[in-house]
Amino acid sequence: MADWDLSQDNRDLGMALVQGAFISDADLAVAEEIAAQRNKKLSDVLLEQGLVDSEVLGSVLSLKYGVPVVDLAHVEIQPEATTLVSEQVAREHHILPISVDGDTLTIATNEPHDFRIVNSIASLTRKRIETVIPVGMSLDEAIDSNYTLRAQIEQQISQITELNGDLATEVAVGADVDILRQAPIVQAVDMMLTQAVRDRASDIHIEPQEDCLLARNRIDGVLHDAVRLPLGVHSAILTRIKVMANLNIAERRRPQDGQFSATIANKSVDFRIATIESGHGEMAVLRVLDKSMLLIKLEDLGMGPSVLQPFEKLLRSPFGMILVNGPTGSGKTTTLYAALQQLDAKERNIMTIEDPIEYSFRGINQIQVNRQANITFGVGLRAIMRLDPDIILVGEIRDAETATTAVQAAITGHLVLSSIHANDAVSALIRLIDMGVEPFLVTSAVIGSLSQRLVRRVCPYCQQMVEVSASEAAAFEAETGEAKDKFSMGRGCNFCSRSGFLGRVGAYELLTVGDELRKMVMRSSSAGELKEEAVRTGMIPMRRDGMQKVKDGITTPGEIMRNVFTIL
Repeated sequence: MADWDLSQDNRDLGMALVQGAFISDADLAVAEEIAAQRNKKLSDVLLEQGLVDSEVLGSVLSLKYGVPVVDLAHVEIQPEATTLVSEQVAREHHILPISVDGDTLTIATNEPHDFRIVNSIASLTRKRIETVIPVGMSLDEAIDSNYTLRAQIEQQISQITELNGDLATEVAVGADVDILRQAPIVQAVDMMLTQAVRDRASDIHIEPQEDCLLARNRIDGVLHDAVRLPLGVHSAILTRIKVMANLNIAERRRPQDGQFSATIANKSVDFRIATIESGHGEMAVLRVLDKSMLLIKLEDLGMGPSVLQPFEKLLRSPFGMILVNGPTGSGKTTTLYAALQQLDAKERNIMTIEDPIEYSFRGINQIQVNRQANITFGVGLRAIMRLDPDIILVGEIRDAETATTAVQAAITGHLVLSSIHANDAVSALIRLIDMGVEPFLVTSAVIGSLSQRLVRRVCPYCQQMVEVSASEAAAFEAETGEAKDKFSMGRGCNFCSRSGFLGRVGAYELLTVGDELRKMVMRSSSAGELKEEAVRTGMIPMRRDGMQKVKDGITTPGEIMRNVFTIL
């Protein structure tokens, strides 16, 4: 395939792009040099360097070779086509089967002129091959999207023969069957983990049902069925996962939790596992922690200027407590880690106490909660106080001991960042008081409270203006004062797996604690009164922040109503 880069056809492609004013002579020279140095195709280098996009390249190739183009973002890929060509072959030849009609298989390829690829696929499938040139999304992305590992998982499970009738019973009684040597089980679990990472899942649920073992992946906050397996492999699957997390494989009645790491698609991924006995057997939930996703900057979280600028100002405070609050799965840890990256670890001693440590930062001293060694949040925080810290991050304030110690740290000259479970920014203050912290200590320590929720982003590749329901339009008007009935919605494409959403963004409200608010807290004012004062002094409520994102086409009214509104 390297011959194509050195051929006259390849030089003609470069000249066609130059003549069409898509790239300059200098750009072409640079691309050709990189292609020669790295022994890569010129077309790949042009795409990698951002000198042309796939649509331009596809259109030029289509005109050159007389081959039609296909929009991979929106075309319906026939499952019958992908079953004819394995994922390994598709990646090796860099092609994607599109459709099959009788004895004709249509494939997408960036090299429609390369007869070696065409002949190889024809020989493999015993079909006549027609080629199209892909646009809209890269072939790698399309292969990831259309080749799920579900069929391969089921194939591995089918290879496990029944041993004495019931594999689960054999494992439970500790017979001579060692499931760790059952390659199909090992491979099936590895494929489940790989598919979850590929799907951008935040959690994997493995749940025994009446008639099957159901695996579900939480993607952008919503659970989706991943694969259904026979109940006979339930014990083997759970045992394999327990071994990976170094849990007790013989204990099924009591809850257990642990963690393990794996390298998937050249990425280091941590998994936190929790197990418990349910009505149909032991279930497990694995939290997927892709470390590359934890290094997001504050400006990439979706904070508007009215939240981002005052929050960054709070981070420059020499002392005080900043709380980040919201329900489980609302992105509190990601926000705290993004805040840590804003701080100077060279001139200041930054220390954390976490459960667990989800990402290791250079220059920051991180302590792991270890209950077996009696290192709890409270104990660890008191120890940190004796180690001359400037900034302290407390993973979560869960109890009175941790709350009291964190408040004392904040009023004795330290900047303390922590998460706490509360419904909104004002409720975080009340939550501390409910834990037993004196109101005058809360008002002296807390300088800011950030509340957040995660909502799904409209897929940018298939968004269009759509008329919404009357209730959604009314909710938008109530928050913004604007009457509008059409909003940006995703119609569904291959980028977003036909869901209309791709990724998530935060909806925020930031409370900065002023003098009048401190007085009201001391007077035991209600949460409603405190919120009114906060809004009067400039706080933008989370609902309004969310609806502003709707106005900007980032998310939908339904997403804000589902995740942010307390009363629909």
